[in-house]
Amino acid sequence: MPNVYLDKRLKPSLRQRVIAAWLWSGRKGVIAGASASALHGAKWVDDHALVELIWRNARAPNGVRTKDELLLDGEVQRLCGLTVTTVERTAFDLGRRPPLGQAITRLDALANATDFKINDVRELARKHPHTRGLRQLDKALDLVDPGAQSPKETWLRLLLINAGFPRPSTQIPLLGVYGHPKYFLDMGWEDIMLAVEYDGEQHRLSRDQFVKDVERLEYIRRAGWTHIRVLADHKGPDVVRRVRQAWDTLTSRR
Repeated sequence: MPNVYLDKRLKPSLRQRVIAAWLWSGRKGVIAGASASALHGAKWVDDHALVELIWRNARAPNGVRTKDELLLDGEVQRLCGLTVTTVERTAFDLGRRPPLGQAITRLDALANATDFKINDVRELARKHPHTRGLRQLDKALDLVDPGAQSPKETWLRLLLINAGFPRPSTQIPLLGVYGHPKYFLDMGWEDIMLAVEYDGEQHRLSRDQFVKDVERLEYIRRAGWTHIRVLADHKGPDVVRRVRQAWDTLTSRR
């Protein structure tokens, strides 16, 4: 950043880039969007993502996006010494930005980290009636789920909803011997005991994790659940077909 320096041998993290951008603004900018969500604890924000500032300066350096937007009282806070949009304002900004799927993914991550209240964001939106993107925001808020623990879980949930399945529950507890949760299922439908889970790379690369996954899957099936495992190589239509087959089989028994 202009007039902001870092040892050139270091590869800056997103947090360092955010701080640098804020210092470049003379501490006048308000950190917003995905940058703010990361500071609020949201995961899965790429280190190379654009740093977003609400500030009246259109001549931003590379890697920084500035916007001149209205901020009302109560929409800005101090966090770790930085000026940042509140969780609710951050959600308001993330949900308005297309495409819809990415907006929901961002909101899921923020909700997972902060458990913000949907109604609080809707109330904030009512104070900005002429802001662009309100229609998308409304749709995105309807589909937010703090139970998503990765962008791929969000993708999988939306895939199933868009295919016409009822909205699945997330983080479904599977009780152990003493009545306490032993495992949590990514998503599924408790009434027909159908679970759908996304397995990331860590499940295949770690031997210890692989062994734990085998034990977990055996427990899930002994408990009477039908379990569908989705991997990165699986295509959306194939996933929908597999879930549909299991759904039809299970519902025909009722």
